[in-house]
Amino acid sequence: MSGEARAHCDAVLLLGPTACGKSALAMALAERVPLEIVSIDSAQVYRGMDIGTAKPGAAERARVPHHLIDLRDPAQPYSAAEFVRDATAAIEVIRGRGRLPLVVGGTMLYAKALREGLSRLPSADAGVRERIAAEAQRFGWPALHARLALVDAATATRVPPNDAQRIQRALEVFELTGTSLSQLQGSPAPSALALHTIALLPHDRKQLHQRIEERFDAMLAAGFLDEVRALMQRGDLDPDLPSLRSVGYRQAWRHLAEGTPFEAFRASAIAATRRLAKRQITWLRSMQAERFDPFVSDAFDRVLAQVLATATA
Repeated sequence: MSGEARAHCDAVLLLGPTACGKSALAMALAERVPLEIVSIDSAQVYRGMDIGTAKPGAAERARVPHHLIDLRDPAQPYSAAEFVRDATAAIEVIRGRGRLPLVVGGTMLYAKALREGLSRLPSADAGVRERIAAEAQRFGWPALHARLALVDAATATRVPPNDAQRIQRALEVFELTGTSLSQLQGSPAPSALALHTIALLPHDRKQLHQRIEERFDAMLAAGFLDEVRALMQRGDLDPDLPSLRSVGYRQAWRHLAEGTPFEAFRASAIAATRRLAKRQITWLRSMQAERFDPFVSDAFDRVLAQVLATATA
């Protein structure tokens, strides 16, 4: 239970698709409400990935405290379980200071985990993972995907035959527990937090698409490709890492590595971002939340009223 109906509220979630204006709205709210921002963004946790993630700059972070930014090196993984742990701790600290935690972003998997709780999954086992990886090297990931289909058809249906990370994890979970990943994910431990969710859902999809294009062009002008070049020059990163599978970074890496035409790269990155926004909107429509169109003239006043009501409850 996410706690939508409870009088007490531990935090407010401000969720929305990419480029809908979440960050600007959160900063404006901070001028009227004593709050601190908790990022719910699976890419902003990585250091050195600033432009392509639209990470808040030093001036914004000086004005309003931000949490869960720059937690990891891009070579290191970061999971939904770690997010829930870190976000819960940040929310407790912020409330201890007498301020409202405003959890802002668009990583819907993290939002679902924070709202509904985490599945009871086992920790990673290095030995099992190494053995599965060795088998994949010998037989290929499609063969292991076929094995997965025998023990967990539901997961195999939604995981592509070459998605090494997810196939490996699903097989690992089955070997460690004797229960399929899909079964375990179907019975999560309940969330201990009382949360109030505000969903920003643009009615004008064309306007959202235009904002996505304009924002990506602004990122390019700010040096996004130079940022990706710097990541490539480290020598210890590859495009299959979770950090670099982020929208924009994946397309930029391919463009720089393979020398694809600039316009083709730009078009593919914008198209991928639009697809991401569509998936985010689908997630949001399935959530119990207060819904607002961020592009209408009174959006700020309406969201502010919700936040104030929650803060004083």
